[in-house]
Amino acid sequence: MAAGIESLYDIAVRGGRATSPRRLETLAAAGVAAFAARGLAGAETEAVVEGIGREKKWDLVWRHHGKVRLGISFKSIRKNLPGTVPNRLDELMGEANVQLYSPEIVVGYVVGFDRSQDSRSEKHGSTWREHLRSRLEILAGRGAPSWAPGTLEAFVLAEVDFSQSAALLSPPSDFDAFFDRLAAEVRRRNPDATG
Repeated sequence: MAAGIESLYDIAVRGGRATSPRRLETLAAAGVAAFAARGLAGAETEAVVEGIGREKKWDLVWRHHGKVRLGISFKSIRKNLPGTVPNRLDELMGEANVQLYSPEIVVGYVVGFDRSQDSRSEKHGSTWREHLRSRLEILAGRGAPSWAPGTLEAFVLAEVDFSQSAALLSPPSDFDAFFDRLAAEVRRRNPDATG
């Protein structure tokens, strides 16, 4: 994941292209490798997934028997926290509509958060990072047999400090737990998956 954070820094900070569609490609590629290491080879990046009302391109998907069984969205939050944090939460809720089309799909969310830009939100009585984490914790933990639509199986808040360099502050164990949880849920719902 460190290479993905370095790539995000290079594109978004050094290159000044904060909205480049390429800024999260290396993170998605690291996710493909993480699932392959867990016996779920063949994950794809930038794949279109059918949903209710519209299709959506997901950053990483894994298919089984021709159907998408796992979708992960990668996001970044660097500036304008009062506008970006609520927008990211809204985007997540919109992306989860894929569960209305495929209730068995496993959903993960990775958010890179530049902690050097964090500030206190008087409205929420916490920092923006704490507010985001608390909302993601409410939405996370979806699992069989109760697959509540609009929630997700797991998330990782990838805390970074881009004030001087591409410093990844979150420990590797956060990413390991995220990929372990998603892989376990994929296998629980697809017992004939190899690996």
